[in-house]
Amino acid sequence: MRTFAVLGISCWSGFMLMALELLSGRILAPTFGSSIYVWGAIITIFMLALSIGYLIGGRLSMSVPDIRVLCGLHFLSGLLVLPILAFQAPVLDSIFDYTQDPRGGALMASIILFFLPAMVCGTVAPYAVRLLVEDPKSAGFYAGLQYFFSTAFSAAGTLLTSFYFVLIFEVNQILLLLMGTTMLMAVAAFLISRRRAS
Repeated sequence: MRTFAVLGISCWSGFMLMALELLSGRILAPTFGSSIYVWGAIITIFMLALSIGYLIGGRLSMSVPDIRVLCGLHFLSGLLVLPILAFQAPVLDSIFDYTQDPRGGALMASIILFFLPAMVCGTVAPYAVRLLVEDPKSAGFYAGLQYFFSTAFSAAGTLLTSFYFVLIFEVNQILLLLMGTTMLMAVAAFLISRRRAS
């Protein structure tokens, strides 16, 4: 059950990250358009946020690994979607008043709205690998297993969001769904870990 919970969090984290990245284009489009400049800004900020998240997650995993820490990181990544829901309109309006340049404007908006949730998502993967590895000889296998599932669910998040979710739901409804599912999964995994500990 512990391994299932760790892999479940890792899979959903990948799903949520790619869904959020796609939705970020829809969020910025009414203000800055959907040109290659906007998508270049979005992808750059998400990649930078992930790279920092990987470093933080790897550093955190060097102490005694605890699934409750992983649950807390996952819960926080979901909670950080809330400021996007609450502040996207005033943030975009303020940036547009400052600059109408889609390059600079999209970069600033992506940093303010999406950097933190993407970064915290990045902490999940290396921490999950550390929880899965018990024998150093199997570290490569479990790292590959974790990244296989995480990347597969990232692909699923990309397809489902772009092909179906945006046709059925509004952007804010999808964000709420992502946030709620992420936080519920974190709580469920935490409860599983407590049951195992007792």
